[in-house]
Parts: sequence; C-alpha cells; structure tokens
Amino acid sequence: MRIPLCILALVVSAYAADEAPKPTVEMPEQAQAAPADAPKPADATPPAPPAKYGGWVFSGLADAYVTRNGNGPTADLNSLQNFNLHSVQPRFTFGKFTVDKSDGVVGIHADIGVGETMRLIHATDVAAIDHKALRYFEQMYLILKPKNAHGTEIDFGQFVTSAGAEVIESSSNWNYTRSLLFAWAIPYYHFGLKTATPVTKELTVGFQLVNGWNTVWGNHNLQNAGFTLAYTKPKYVYSANYYVGKSDLPPVPGAKVGVRNLFDTTIVLNPTSKFSIYVNADYGRNNFVSGSSAIWYGAATAARFQITKIFAVAGRTEFFKDKSGFSTGVAQNLKEGTATLEGKLNDHLVARLEFRHDASDHYFFDRGKLAPSRSMNTLTLGVVALLGPLK
Repeated sequence: MRIPLCILALVVSAYAADEAPKPTVEMPEQAQAAPADAPKPADATPPAPPAKYGGWVFSGLADAYVTRNGNGPTADLNSLQNFNLHSVQPRFTFGKFTVDKSDGVVGIHADIGVGETMRLIHATDVAAIDHKALRYFEQMYLILKPKNAHGTEIDFGQFVTSAGAEVIESSSNWNYTRSLLFAWAIPYYHFGLKTATPVTKELTVGFQLVNGWNTVWGNHNLQNAGFTLAYTKPKYVYSANYYVGKSDLPPVPGAKVGVRNLFDTTIVLNPTSKFSIYVNADYGRNNFVSGSSAIWYGAATAARFQITKIFAVAGRTEFFKDKSGFSTGVAQNLKEGTATLEGKLNDHLVARLEFRHDASDHYFFDRGKLAPSRSMNTLTLGVVALLGPLK
C-alpha cells in the first residue's frame, strides 16, 4: 500500500537512463542525416581524448517549489500530490548527487539524495525506518556487463521501478507534479536483481527478481518477479512491465500472504522533433489470503510541444479508479488535468509554472474550516538546478 495521504505529496534526474526497460518521455530532436555524396575530410578524425575521470561520471540536481492551493486546506497539505506536499510556503524538495561507473565489465551506480522526496519514497520501507541512512539512497546497485553476452546488463541492489511513464526527478518529466498513476498505481523502487538483454536493435527484454514494493529488505525478500520489454523506433517507443509476487505489509514470519499483480504499459509517439505524446495505462490487483482482492487501474495521456529553444508547453489528463480504496484510502474515481509552461534558460536551470485540477466522485479534498470538496485547484512554480554530467 502507498504512503498515507496525510504525508504524501520532484524531480527526476536527468539520469534515469539506468531504467533501460522504461522509455524516457523527454525525447531528443531528430538528427539530420548527411548527404550520401558529402565530401569527406582530408584527414582522419583524431581519437577522442581520454575520459577526464577515467570513466567515472558525476552529476547532481537541486529542486524547490512553491504551491498555492485554492482550497486552503488544514495544515496547507495538498491531497494526492506526492512530492509537492505543501502549499503556501516555498519548500526544498530534492537534492541529489549521482556517481556512475558503467563503461566496463563491472561498474557501480549510486544516487544519494536529501529532502522531503527522499523521506516520502522511503516512508513505508521497514529497513529505512530501522536504519535511517538508507533514506538517503534513491538507487545503489552494482553493474555487470559480461563479455560475449550480446549486450546483456545485470544489476544488483536498489533501483527505481521500470513501471510508469514518469520518474522521481521532475526535470526528466514533461510536467512538474507527478501523475495519479505514478503516485498511486505503481511502486517507487525495488531491491534485488535486474537484467536487460537486447534481442534486436529495437527490442530489449528483461527479468527482475526483487523484494516487495518499496523495501530494501524485510518484505518477502526476492519473492517478487518482474518482466520488462521495450521496443524502440525513431518515431515511437513502446514498453510493457509486469510485476507479480508477495507484497503484503507488515510481513509476518510463517503467515500466509496474498499475491500482488501489476501490469503497466506506455507508448511514446514522436511525430516531429518538437512534438511528442504518450499514453500510459496501469492495472493492479492485490489478492488477499481471505479470498478477497483490491483492484486499482487508470490511464493517462500527455503531450509536449517545444515552442522555442527556451520555452515549451505540456498538458496531461488522466483518470484513476481506486475500486477498493487500497491506494488512496477511499474507494473513489479520480480525474486530473495539468497544464505546464516550461522555461529552460540553459542545460543547468529549468523552471515550470503549472496549473492542476484534481477531482473525485467523493467529498475527498480538505477545505480547512469549510466542508470537504470534490475538487482541488493548485498553482505551482518549480525550479530545478542541474549539475553535470562531469565525466
């Protein structure tokens, strides 16, 4: 189950590239092919200089926001929005430093972070509660790329989930706030073994053997399986992910537990170098020992248009059905619409101004001293500073 509503509330690192099975939604501009008869240079291209840090790559980010909630909720908390939890006062939500060494047979990757984002993603991790140092790690895993293995990569440790169209770092998403599906339908991270194997130039498949959702240990260790697929073409990227296994909390030694299933799929379309659109869908089912089950599902679509080199606009709309109240605490049907204006001054500074409307078929949203409402409007300004990559 997700973090309780009263504490749930940005930024996805420019480096979510280690999520190989999962397509990134921020697609690069199409490269222009050189004419076949273009003249060749008289001299051969000189070899590239050796890497400054011997293959080690360093990067970082800092993310802050301020939100205005039109409902004026008690304690100024924004319902459903996981990483921009607070309204009224400016907040620092995420600071991260990344170390990566993945150019050889054996490597390592670590994302070390601070801020309320790190506290929230670890809020239900029994290991992080007992050992508070684990709260500072978004990812930490070893990398193995065996020779003569056709490009297969094997990772072991803590890594972000392959499910979903968005990631934890807001700067790698099209919108500043995360979708309902990201916040309530899928896990944040896993601990265990992950593989990715290129079958063809377009198709990559993977297998994962991991713990229960969002736990480093203590939640049905290595008793969950994940299957991933990504098919990449110049004009579109399709991915599918399936997770199944024991994830009931808290785990009780010797007790019978149910099985949780999650199917996630995303397609990203790139008609032009300036316009992209994606559709993401999720279906989850938690089967209990008693024979009952909890079901949640939803779909989201988003589009992004690059107006100029500096400015871009994006929009997202979605629905989420929490049939049994398993994720949000209330059995309800939710809808959400978001409009975002982005200003990217350079490769190191991104600002986003965003209006978001959330709605429920229940009186779910807090309005302070007034009666609860079926809707909530928020206006958010997020600013992300990016460092690197230094390599």
